[in-house]
Amino acid sequence: MKHFLPNGDELIIRPPVLQDAAGLLASFQRLTRETDYLLFTHRESLELDIHSEQDYIQSYLDNPHQLLLLAIVKGNIVGSVNVNHSGLHKKAHSAEMGIAIESQWNNMGIGRRLMTAMLRWAEERPDLYLLSLQVFATNEKAMQLYRNFGFMECGRLPRGIQQKNGAYVDLVTMYLQIKPLL
Repeated sequence: MKHFLPNGDELIIRPPVLQDAAGLLASFQRLTRETDYLLFTHRESLELDIHSEQDYIQSYLDNPHQLLLLAIVKGNIVGSVNVNHSGLHKKAHSAEMGIAIESQWNNMGIGRRLMTAMLRWAEERPDLYLLSLQVFATNEKAMQLYRNFGFMECGRLPRGIQQKNGAYVDLVTMYLQIKPLL
C-alpha cells in the first residue's frame, strides 16, 4: 500500500522479504537506542544479527496466522507492526500485536496507517476474534493511539517493567474484540 505523508514523502506498507533483514535490524537497533518503550534494551538489540533477523522474518512468512508489516520511507524501514499467534488450540481465537515507529517519523500518521492495515488483515482471519497488546503505562501517546482504534485496558501488572533509569512502571494490557465470539 502506498500513502503520502504530510511532508510529501511516500510511505509504503508491505510484508517483508528476506532481503529486508539488514534494514529491519538497523531500524530495530535505532528504535532501542531512542526509546525505552521496547522490551529489548539497545545492548540486547546489538546481540542480534542478520541471520537471526532472517529467521525472524521467515517465521512470519511461514505462518499464515501471523503478520509482519513494514513501514518504508525513502527506501528505509522506519517502523513495523506485528501480530503473533501462540499456536495453542485454546488460544486460537486470539493474538498479540506490537507496533514501533522511529521517533523522527512520529506524528506523521504512520502508526495509524500501520494499525489500519493490521486490523484489516485481522478482520479477514475467520478464526481471530481478539487482539491484545502490552504497553508501558508511561507511554500515553501509544495508549491513545490504541484507544482511538477501540482497544480497552483490561489489566495492569504493577511495576511490571524496569526502565533504563531504574524506575518501575506498570505494564498495561489492552484488548480489542474484532468480531463477536460465537
